[in-house]
Amino acid sequence: MPRKLYDCSKCPGYCCSYPVVEVKDHDAHRIARHFGISLKAAEKKYFKSAGGYKRVMRRKKDTHFGKICQFFDIEARRCTIYEARPASCRKFPDGARCGYWDFLKFERVGQEDKNYVSTTDHSGN
Repeated sequence: MPRKLYDCSKCPGYCCSYPVVEVKDHDAHRIARHFGISLKAAEKKYFKSAGGYKRVMRRKKDTHFGKICQFFDIEARRCTIYEARPASCRKFPDGARCGYWDFLKFERVGQEDKNYVSTTDHSGN
């Protein structure tokens, strides 16, 4: 596995603000089980169809990004269903680099502020 070149704990949840977070069938079942409700109830409460996708996460207002996943804690800036999150969230960013993390590092250099974003790799590598 490639060494991570980003630290999600320093991010305000950029990937959670994507307009479309696809939820596959197995993801929907996992989320329904997480809440102890039927798939039918979960479909109605947590998902919608959009952009040609059968099922995507519903979103809510967010001061940073306008809208964000309904399961994102906008105060703590963390996922509230991390253990049950969809596969698309589990595999993001699907590599060693994250575009938002690279942007934050660029801003830190531009502002000459050592505390703007940490470059410490917390993945254990």
